[in-house]
Amino acid sequence: MDRSASYRGIYTAAPPVKLPYKPADALGDLPGISYALDLFLASKMHESEDYCNESDPKKERLYFATGYGLIQCVKGLMSYADEDLLAALGHTKQGNLIASQHRKRAPYFTSRLAGYVVSSLNTTGVGFVKSMTDVERHAELVYAESLFEKALLGIVYSGDWLAFIREALNMRTTITIYRSLYKYICAVDAEYAAKSGGSPGTTESPAIDAHFRSGVYLGAGMSTLILSLLPARLLSVVELFGYAADRAEALEILGRAGGWGPSSSTEQKESAVVGDDAEDVPPSVSTSQEGIRRAICDMALLIFHLVLSSFTFDGVDVPLAARIVKWNLKRYPDGVFFLFGAGRLALARSQPALAIEYYTKAMSAQEQYRNLHHISFWEMAIAHLALGDVRASLACWRDLEREATWSKTIYSYGMAVCLLESADTGTEEEAATAREEARRLMERVPGLRQKIAGKSIPLEKFVSRKARRFLSQGGRLALPALELSYVFFAIAHAPRRVVEAHMLPAVRAALARLAADTLEKKELAGHWDDYALARFLEGVCLRYVAFPDPDAVLEPGEVPSIPKDEAAAGARAAFESVFENGPKIELDHHLVYHAHYEFGRLLACLGNVDDARKQFDLVLSGKYLEVAPSGRKGKYSMENALQMRTHAAVEALHQRRL
Repeated sequence: MDRSASYRGIYTAAPPVKLPYKPADALGDLPGISYALDLFLASKMHESEDYCNESDPKKERLYFATGYGLIQCVKGLMSYADEDLLAALGHTKQGNLIASQHRKRAPYFTSRLAGYVVSSLNTTGVGFVKSMTDVERHAELVYAESLFEKALLGIVYSGDWLAFIREALNMRTTITIYRSLYKYICAVDAEYAAKSGGSPGTTESPAIDAHFRSGVYLGAGMSTLILSLLPARLLSVVELFGYAADRAEALEILGRAGGWGPSSSTEQKESAVVGDDAEDVPPSVSTSQEGIRRAICDMALLIFHLVLSSFTFDGVDVPLAARIVKWNLKRYPDGVFFLFGAGRLALARSQPALAIEYYTKAMSAQEQYRNLHHISFWEMAIAHLALGDVRASLACWRDLEREATWSKTIYSYGMAVCLLESADTGTEEEAATAREEARRLMERVPGLRQKIAGKSIPLEKFVSRKARRFLSQGGRLALPALELSYVFFAIAHAPRRVVEAHMLPAVRAALARLAADTLEKKELAGHWDDYALARFLEGVCLRYVAFPDPDAVLEPGEVPSIPKDEAAAGARAAFESVFENGPKIELDHHLVYHAHYEFGRLLACLGNVDDARKQFDLVLSGKYLEVAPSGRKGKYSMENALQMRTHAAVEALHQRRL
């Protein structure tokens, strides 16, 4: 295959739009909306919107109405601004209405009943989909997509549990439609394979167009993938209703749209033997063969492998994500979404400096949607923490606090802890100014909290508690920037030299101060909380010195300053110290549970799978562990997130990716 042909664009000009519009000719708009999506992904957002508006001013055409709704949905979710969310809701509702008008009319009850008795009269499931025209099948697909977008926007905008339940019912309808359409594709492909002598499960029928196929792959893959992320107790309930939650199948379905196949494919192994870069192996589906939703399937895969991989392990495939990023950046060199993907890939590989380069390029690539810059600021704030550069991180938090609306609570707290850390390295006057600004920010933090679906955001609750503690202790917190680095996985993605040269010395300096306070009998309020935090962070840092993240790209010739066995033994001692002193903790009881989780990961890296499972089981047991009576009242901080990560760790023990 000509590798340049694989990603070369197919449009040199805007496709003409047929007028007047007739519903029977709806699929004639597919080249047009494909062109609009191409513009959008190339960071020409306004040009994409203008083309949609010029092609369909009344938003009455099936694909333009829903395609424009998708663009507005992305804009609303990126900005989080009420006006953008309301506009997106309006457009997705309009797209949903237009799709409804193009759908096959639902059968009457008597017709459905007759279908159960006489199979030839079946008006549900695969038989019903087969009875549709091509336009009706596309309308069914588009209806499910717009219903999903509307549900997502409704939950985010309304922020109450009633809306959540109502939209959850819409999600169930969406999943049911996707399942029916996917079963239809499988049935048609199986029939074609039987007639042509092809291999069942790998032979695709030419009777199904690539645009419809890619849309069904997107919907079936995403819905199954979302279900696979549910906690085990909810998953068992969902499966009772007949919904599958096979993660491997979901990822395989999403990969079909682009022809990616597994990253460890024979083709890749052979290419590696002859010296080719495995990331350059092109997908089996080129731009001339692809369906319109292929790029969205690619983006869904990147979100899973590079973003959701912070919370789950099973099925994560960073080498595959690297192939997808590299190919799409050749296609869209200024495509902001794939530049984001490249940044996340670099961070996943413990290359935060490279990640910052990509996020900076993403900001320069487009100025049309300023809100997209906020993603770069957020990611760069974390990447700078991974480099131990709190001043640079502070600048990013400032930009977010000034412009973004996602979480003023977290932005303000991020600013405050970076100010506190930077105060230790400036002049006396600069230090006093920084501490005073930090104090003002900490006073604001608790009052900035918000709710989604009627519930407080756990991370906002956590930083609010830390802010109140800072104020109650007279302007003092132990290792606040490094603690935030742990929460945002900056330690996990820090280069090992940064962990050794910057993070560990900061922890040990804090431990030395606490030890001196104990010797001089000057223990301040929260002394044992600070000690447990310092020991916990010491254990985490030493664990990453001994066992860098499995996807980390180590620097050539890198030799750790602390031998592997010594670092692992030090990490074990640090976590065991947290357990030993857990009953002395006054407020930060969550440290005990997080220490068991991290100790389990350390044991897994050492090959002690059974002992690792015991640690994870302790976290999942719901029992109170080594905490004082004050820690046996209700939940501890970020409990749900830790439970999710621990479940994921148990499921991934066989992968040795911990």
